Amino acid sequence: MSVEHPAPLSKGLQVTHGFGPVAAPDAQVRAAAEQRQTQLTKPAGSLGRLETLGNWIAACQGVCPPRQFERARVVVFAGDHGVAQHGVSAYPSEVTGQMVANFLAGGAAVNALAAVAGATVRVADIAVAGDTDPSVSKHKVRRGSGAIDREDALTDDEVAAALAAGRAIADEEIDAGADLLIAGDMGIGNTTPATVLIATLTGTEPVAAVGRGTGVDDAGWIRKVAAIRDGMRRARPVATDPVDLLRVAAGADFAAMAGFLAQAANRRTPVVLDGVVVTAAALVAEDLAAGAKEWWLPGHRSTEPAHDLALKHLRLEPLVDLDMRLGEGSGALTALPILRAAVATLAEMSTFADAGVSTADEPDSVDLSK
Repeated sequence: MSVEHPAPLSKGLQVTHGFGPVAAPDAQVRAAAEQRQTQLTKPAGSLGRLETLGNWIAACQGVCPPRQFERARVVVFAGDHGVAQHGVSAYPSEVTGQMVANFLAGGAAVNALAAVAGATVRVADIAVAGDTDPSVSKHKVRRGSGAIDREDALTDDEVAAALAAGRAIADEEIDAGADLLIAGDMGIGNTTPATVLIATLTGTEPVAAVGRGTGVDDAGWIRKVAAIRDGMRRARPVATDPVDLLRVAAGADFAAMAGFLAQAANRRTPVVLDGVVVTAAALVAEDLAAGAKEWWLPGHRSTEPAHDLALKHLRLEPLVDLDMRLGEGSGALTALPILRAAVATLAEMSTFADAGVSTADEPDSVDLSK
């Protein structure tokens, strides 16, 4: 069965910052998938969440049974943050550029996990403080974003450029055939703006939202709390405007991720979210493009306290909880084989009728006279 019904946009909804309301995954196809699940050779509901995941993928693709992912694509958004110069991270900011080179060389966790999960990796330098290979710097906005505890992260022109970069990257990947996208991140100090965004948008006190990031000691944690408190003070007056919030309290990489996530939803392409940094951008993207979250699935639950706050705010349930906090797209990639399993069971299992297997309501006839 194949159903192709792009849902109409609701009347009265207004375009927000150029992205606009997002049509939901196809409800008719989801219903067809739910019906097919009852016909497969298994007790009803016996595959648990794999069944609801398969139904969601079918609805996103607009076809039942769904197709296995042929071009799952990870985009790692790299950017430095001025706040990293103030002792909020266990690593120096130079690591960001060094890790970009490591991604390109294939030596990072994201590369290893992508190979196992059947995905490919792209790196986008949005705001790395130093020079990077020209192959990844096409959409670079600036060298590092401002220290958000004391200055704006971006100018008006820069936040517009970063949003446009994220949108363009999503378009490039989807136009090249990507049927599943994963957003990853790389940037020393980036859990600080992530926590500012999440705590501001969820109304959480800094001490309840701040984690250890790359593994700061107690003194570093105290500095991080102070930076987040000061960043939140600057963020609160613009919290209701997603573009201003990105400009004041985030950074170019966050703005690009938000644009990427919003545009992927507009292009009806499912996304697996990674950890706290990507999910912080997702909070803002949902404000940019209402309904975008229906196209996203969290791959995992990070150990960062702010990540759980953001997931609850979005009402999204992660697939795995493995105490991960690396970023790069690593948690999303770890979950990707589960999504592949959900597609395979819905698409490749036989129905009771095809296999000649009796249902619970229709047992095989038995001659009781013998």
